[in-house]
Amino acid sequence: MRDLAFIGFLLALWGTGFRRPFLFVLAYVYIDIISPQRLTYYMLNSVPISLIAVVLVVLGWALADDKKDSRFAPRQALFLVLLAYCYATTKMADFPLEALDKWEWVWKNLAFAAFLPLTLRTRLRLESLLLFVVLSAASIIIVGGIKTLVSGGGYGELNLMVANNSGLYEGSIISAVAISLIPIILWLARDGTLFKPDWRVKLFAYALTFSCLLIPVGTSARTGLLCIALLAVLMLRTVKRRMLYLGALGLAGLVAVPFLPSAFSERMGTIKTYQADESASTRLAVWGWTWEYAKTHPFGGGFEAYRQNKIRYDTVSVQGSGAGTTVKRDLTVDKSRAYHSSYFEMLGEQGYPGLGLWLLFNLIGIVRMEVVRRRYIKDGEGQAWAGRLAEALQHAQLIYLLGGAFVGIAFQSYLYFVLGAQIGLDTYMARLRKEATFAPMQRRRPARMAAAAA
Repeated sequence: MRDLAFIGFLLALWGTGFRRPFLFVLAYVYIDIISPQRLTYYMLNSVPISLIAVVLVVLGWALADDKKDSRFAPRQALFLVLLAYCYATTKMADFPLEALDKWEWVWKNLAFAAFLPLTLRTRLRLESLLLFVVLSAASIIIVGGIKTLVSGGGYGELNLMVANNSGLYEGSIISAVAISLIPIILWLARDGTLFKPDWRVKLFAYALTFSCLLIPVGTSARTGLLCIALLAVLMLRTVKRRMLYLGALGLAGLVAVPFLPSAFSERMGTIKTYQADESASTRLAVWGWTWEYAKTHPFGGGFEAYRQNKIRYDTVSVQGSGAGTTVKRDLTVDKSRAYHSSYFEMLGEQGYPGLGLWLLFNLIGIVRMEVVRRRYIKDGEGQAWAGRLAEALQHAQLIYLLGGAFVGIAFQSYLYFVLGAQIGLDTYMARLRKEATFAPMQRRRPARMAAAAA
């Protein structure tokens, strides 16, 4: 029965796409985030639904969608340049066969990122994209939130519908994404037009926000705690009564501490004592290896280059106190450990050029959203929603990039959905400004022609 529900929903979504081609884009977003083929037993997992979705998206846009207001932004060109560069490093990868496995999904994300803004011609489409991203991720987040409330979760123990620990179903990744989504959720609750922002929409948004905050607790992911801290700081730009906000934040923290699972508290404590934690020590050792590797391989080693690393590090633990204090050091030898950082992932796999391109289009996105935010946030002519959306997208990106410092998520599709929405908002508002500039001239021209005729 569950298979039939997934198939029925997907077919209905595709069916409406034949009348409104943009819905094919939303169907692709749904498939990419949720991966329904991994949730079914025998039907969807035997059909290449992702490939079908891509074909429908491209054909629907090429044959039936209105393209008169489509714009190609410089950042889309950067996506294509990075795509070409990744193709070149894959051909020369240190591990050619293993690199092809990652290339199969990376190229789709980069190509779709370059294509997506061409379809985002209106505010309605921007909102639809963000709503589908939020609700698709919410299907995972709500499950995780409920399980956290019931069982408390634990590192590597919170089952998010599937046993396959990849994509948004991986604990640290979903923790970063869940907190990153909160600014977008709050924007939809305030300025969304697809669902009237009444008390029901706001209640759901606040409940989903609470569930997002529970994900780092359920997964015991330290990345999530750092993302929550950054979110709290960024919210200072938004709230009107900052002292009241800080007081409420402190009170909420004091109230929440006694209810936190012991597994979460113990794992968060390792942030201060990272030298005694094997996971943290491994990260530092891998980062050091990657830095040295890049010195001799400035153009990277291609996807999965980390498989050749061999690391040695000491874990340090302090036992006892006072005169009886002893320091214990244990030597650990390991190999083929993943980067655990988007920045070192890019450096090790794509070298300095790939890292530079990745940092460049992320930096451009942050700067452009700040420009749009300042231009419209206090606009009294009905465009303030754009300023608030720019702020939400900028905050979402910043939180994701902080999470990316500790998780290898440089190529995860969620980031490129956010970047695509940023480009779509930027080009859409630029078009509105241009139309507003030329509108008075167009009104004056017929009047002059009439006067000349008389």
